[in-house]
Amino acid sequence: MNIEKIKKTGKLIEYYQEIESTHIYAKKIAENFENEGKVILAEVQTAGIGTKGRKWYTGTGKNIAMTIILHSQKKAKELEGLTTKIAISVQEAIEELYGYRLEIKEPNDLMLNGKKICGILTEIHTKGEKIEYLLISLGFNVNEDNFSEEIKEIATSLKREFSKDFAREEIIIKFIEKLEEIEI
Repeated sequence: MNIEKIKKTGKLIEYYQEIESTHIYAKKIAENFENEGKVILAEVQTAGIGTKGRKWYTGTGKNIAMTIILHSQKKAKELEGLTTKIAISVQEAIEELYGYRLEIKEPNDLMLNGKKICGILTEIHTKGEKIEYLLISLGFNVNEDNFSEEIKEIATSLKREFSKDFAREEIIIKFIEKLEEIEI
């Protein structure tokens, strides 16, 4: 992955060849306001997580595993529907880049040809009404071509569907641009 290209977005980037989970790591550093807007990226997650504590398989150097740390001035109630808005951002990014239309399976999955291609994990930490921080994690199957028996019938990737490689950096940059359009 070309991290220098992603850094041109102006975001703070922390990149790992291997990490337990971008989301778990982000939780450990999120309270520090110096990490506002930080994007944590990894080639491999050894314990990637999804919603309801499910595992998320990342693959090796083929997909997107990322978490963004944000500090919002809004009240938690004002962020209702945020995960769906994030899903729309992913949907718009892929459509603008490649002309492919992903379907949203609310609230946090994106589907292609009836199979899961992307999962979103949004976590908001509050003290009373005040948001301390929020984490937006994305697991996106980009160039994966080797799915386990357990998920091969329910998961897919851009490469699997269109028989070509895709630039993960392009998708990350476009997603960050679309995400910035949401008032968080």
